[in-house]
Amino acid sequence: MGRKFTLSFAPVRQKMQQAGLDDLLIRSFEHYYSQLIAGATGYIPGIQARPPANIPDKSTLANFHAHGLDALNRLVVIKLNGGLGASMGLNGPKSLLMVKDGLRFLDIIVRHILHLRKQTAPRLPLIFMNSHSTQDATRQALTAYPALTSDLPLDFLQNKVPKIWQDTFAPVEWHADPGKEWCPPGHGDIYLTLHTSHLLEQMLALGYEYMFVSNADNLGATVETDILGFFVAQNLPFLMEVTVRTAADRKGGHLAQGPDGRLLLREIAQCPPEEIGQFQDIRRYRLFNTNNLWIHLPSLQKALNEQDGFLDLPMIRNSKPVDPSRPDSPPVFQLETAIGLAISAFDRAQVIQVPRNRFLPVKRCNDLLALRSDAYRLNLQHRIDLHPHRGTGRFPPGAPRVELDERFYQFIDQIQARFPHGPPSLIRCRSFAVKGPYTFGAGVTVEGDVALTNDSDTPIAIPDDAVLTRSGRD
Repeated sequence: MGRKFTLSFAPVRQKMQQAGLDDLLIRSFEHYYSQLIAGATGYIPGIQARPPANIPDKSTLANFHAHGLDALNRLVVIKLNGGLGASMGLNGPKSLLMVKDGLRFLDIIVRHILHLRKQTAPRLPLIFMNSHSTQDATRQALTAYPALTSDLPLDFLQNKVPKIWQDTFAPVEWHADPGKEWCPPGHGDIYLTLHTSHLLEQMLALGYEYMFVSNADNLGATVETDILGFFVAQNLPFLMEVTVRTAADRKGGHLAQGPDGRLLLREIAQCPPEEIGQFQDIRRYRLFNTNNLWIHLPSLQKALNEQDGFLDLPMIRNSKPVDPSRPDSPPVFQLETAIGLAISAFDRAQVIQVPRNRFLPVKRCNDLLALRSDAYRLNLQHRIDLHPHRGTGRFPPGAPRVELDERFYQFIDQIQARFPHGPPSLIRCRSFAVKGPYTFGAGVTVEGDVALTNDSDTPIAIPDDAVLTRSGRD
């Protein structure tokens, strides 16, 4: 039986009310739903998103360190922790994946905050923004850190919104798995959720003035006193960290400037299909959003009060199969917003160009293998950084570039099977590309630029203690 066509929001409202969702969330979703049925795509053409100029660089911020130290006890740290890492074959929160020295993302994040509390900022709160899929497991993991307790809660819950059928614009009903009828509204939901949960009000009442938000899977996003000091001294409402794009970042949201001169962020889902090539031109759009954001809490409260409790962020219309595990299942729209899109919502919002070490995300197993290797270390401040030998003598500079064949290395269980003794040594590696199936022994070393190709389906075994170089195996 076909689905009934509708352009009315009433069935959507009823579904959301029956789920007990907040009225303000329902009204904000109606705002975006109205744009959808009016034909809005959320596209921002290139003529309205031009490359920006005159971006300040973090290397110029040394004079702001004292301002940052003074402001640390008025700072709240929030980690966006809604992701399950399904693209890597995970069934739980990505933040609970082991990443370095037997520690998970969550462990390293927490220990860094506890180190800062001990050294400089006794009351620095850490809060996780969870989704319905990550909240229980994250809360259980945090019980191992009773010292993390502060005057604010350890987590808050992101909202959920209905998926919308593409052919009828009706809310999705999917009896095979009713949980697939809902989706997160993107991490731009943080602003509305802070308002409706009264957490923003609580922060301000306790004397907090600043908020640092970043992704839980980016261990480069540590509390940086110089950047905080710049943010405070310049009296900014909103500061976005951006870094230089590489070929690996072509799909990431890039920084741009609108016709009115205001800075904006454009995500790939907001790019017209015929302009994707231009969007991915890293010479034209040089800088992209790290999703490390600094927000002035009184300015955020003022903006929310002026806009009926939610920021009118640009809509992102994502097209997905209703069941992500079944690409042939019927298509739906997921209406989302992104936290960084708020850069266009604040007068005097600014960006700061930061070095690449502020952006160490783990989106694929390629990233995980590199981060687990000896090319990176966990230092005494509980920060992840490149090994200090990188860039000296025979050690190549920067991070090693790792590319693994997704047919054989896309999922965590494949990585564990292909690298049963852990990652090879990459401290002397510039690039490491693997095509086809291999199994790596213990103590393998990769030096310089190495590309392995196996065109068969039969795995090739790399023996223990092998040294792989451009010219072959030593």
